[in-house]
This record gives sequence, C-alpha cells and structure tokens, in this order.
Amino acid sequence: MKALTWHGKRDVRVETAPDPKIEQPTDAIIQVTSTAICGSDLHLYEVLGAYLTPGDILGHEPMGIVQEVGAEVTDISPGDRVVIPFNISCGHCWMCSRKLFAQCETTQVREQGKGASLLGYTSLYGAVPGGQAEFLRVPQAQFGPIKVPADHADERFLYLSDVLPTAWQAVQYADVPRGGSLAVLGLGPIGQIAVRIARHLGVERVFGVDSVPERLALAGVHGAEMVDMNIHDDVAEALLELTGGRGPDSVIDAVGMEAHGGVGSAIGKAAQAAVGVLPDAIAQPVIDKFAIDRVAALHTAMKACRRGGTVSISGVYGGEVEPMPMMEMFDRGLQIRMGQAHVKRWIDDILPLLVDDDVLGVEDLATHKVPLDQAPHAYEIFQKKEDDCIKVVLKP
Repeated sequence: MKALTWHGKRDVRVETAPDPKIEQPTDAIIQVTSTAICGSDLHLYEVLGAYLTPGDILGHEPMGIVQEVGAEVTDISPGDRVVIPFNISCGHCWMCSRKLFAQCETTQVREQGKGASLLGYTSLYGAVPGGQAEFLRVPQAQFGPIKVPADHADERFLYLSDVLPTAWQAVQYADVPRGGSLAVLGLGPIGQIAVRIARHLGVERVFGVDSVPERLALAGVHGAEMVDMNIHDDVAEALLELTGGRGPDSVIDAVGMEAHGGVGSAIGKAAQAAVGVLPDAIAQPVIDKFAIDRVAALHTAMKACRRGGTVSISGVYGGEVEPMPMMEMFDRGLQIRMGQAHVKRWIDDILPLLVDDDVLGVEDLATHKVPLDQAPHAYEIFQKKEDDCIKVVLKP
C-alpha cells in the first residue's frame, strides 16, 4: 500500500509500505477513504522527531470502509463505513468505565508514563502505525470505530475522529455560564469548530483570536467577534477591554506548544531548535523532562480570563519546566481543565448534528482536498499557513 512516512524534520514522504493484517482478535482492517492532517501532526513534522523512526506512518484522523474484522469484533462488519477515533481505547477498563477514554488502562503506554495509545503519534504513545495510508489496522475495534451513514461526503463525518470531539470537549471544559462569554485563542481547525460549537450551545459572545486573515474571516462567518493579533499587541488587554475590564468568563487555548509571540515563545522556539539537532538517545530525555514549550497563548489565556473563570486547554503541550504565572493564576482564582479528548464520550452528542443537516458547517472546514501522493506539499503549506490553508484532507 501507499503511506505517508516520516523521515526527519520537515521530511515526510509517500512510500510503499506493507499492507496491514489482523494481528489480534480485536483488530479490524479498513480501506481509508479520507484522512486529515492535524495541527498536532505538525509537532511531529517540526519538534518531536526524537520519538519517531524513519518509515513511521503518520496520521490519526482517518475514516473508511471495513475490509476485515477479528474474531472478537462484532459491532462492525465488512462494508461498514466507519470513522476511527485518534485515541485507542478498549471501552471496558476502569478508566473507560468512567468515560476517560484517553486514559484507557488497556492501551496506556506505561513504559513512557503516558495515557492511551494514539494512532500515528510517536513511541511516546505506542508507535502505532497511523492512518495517512491506503489501509489501516484498527486496534481495539470491538469498541473504537464509529459507524456512520453511507450518504454525504466524507467531510461530513471525518472530523469525528478528532476535531469535533476535541473542540466539543474544549467547550464543555470551558464551562461558560449562561449569558457568558468565551475567547478562543487560535483559529486553526479546533478553534474554528470550537467557535461554532459554542455558538450552537448558546454562548452569547465568542471572541476568536488569531493573526491569519483567512482564519479570522472564517470564524467571523460563524459568529465570532474577531480579535486580530496584528492589530492588538497585547491580546489579554484587548479581551479585557472588550468585556468592560472584566475579561471573558472562559478562555480556550487551542494553540499549544508552538505558539508565536512573547519572550517565552522565543526561548521555547530556540530550545526546540536546539533539541532538534541532538541524537535521539539524548534528545528524548531532554524533551521528556526538560522540554520548553512556547507558552505565549497559555499565558495570554491565564491573564485574559476573568477572576473566577475557567481556562480550557486543548492545544498540545509537552514541556515540564516552563514558568507559569502562578501568582496571577492563584490571585484570579482560575479553574483549569485540559487533556486529550475522550472521543467516544462525546459522539452521541455530536453525531445527531451531522446526520440530517450540517448544523456546525463542517463541510466548509477543509480548504484543501488532495490525493495522498501530494501529502508532503500539503504538510508544508499547512505548516507555513500558505495558500489560505486551514484544513487538509488527504484522499488515498
């Protein structure tokens, strides 16, 4: 089969790889019909290469048609159309019984001290071959796959793999009070959908913060009040002014470890670049225990949120030593919620919004739909925010 494989910093290639096979009775094999590039894939493209091996297959946002199932898989059958969650969970362990699917105890990567295994996301999360390929082996297929109707374009359902549940959880964790306001920092795919979900759920004022005109414009179409970082040097101060000096009731950080702006982000970028030239055996413990994220967005969230408000973090972070504004966080009495999305927890809430009408407008999210063999170029323009790129869907 053809698959998108990692070979080094900013070096991904479409190559021939072995076809996947059933390895466990809880496996399934799907033929991938659509698979998206996630913003967190760009961390692999740029920062986290020490945990990858040349030839690793990337990607964790796939859907397709079931080809084969293992003996213990009974809820799906060959021919079914399914979306595959990015986190691999069993559905029956102690964590899963509490709907904490991103912490599944059956698939936890204990040797790395991490939560549930993820598709296509480094040895930190199990080194499971990913979904940017023609075919995919799906572990824990007795629970994970989400059956979807056969009608409508793939893009109506594809984002159930990650974007939709991640954004839904971000808004739920933000816990915006009735009549309240929400700021969304970062208007990539997660931020865009978070804006739409918040508006759908009745949040009266949603502020969308970014520096890319196309992203701001798209969020504006869906009801966000736009805060352009090119105009406002101090985003926290701008949000305070827009809310009468109080600040938004809740703030979502949908940016993560590669935020731009601020001294901390400049130091983090330099540290990330320095680690990138170290041998993997040295770089891995440095990243794990001493990594420095670019935390401009996170600090902005803490400083903008109103006293007693909630900061919800959906952007991926990996560091352990960056300073946090603890006095401000404590003095402001902030509540903080974060973590990988528990995908299956939110599907029953989201799927009805997709089946009949496209309530959240998800079919306009993908700006680029390209064949799998154009994936290397798609990674480049997505990473550089070129060609008005907001979301890329690959077609194997």
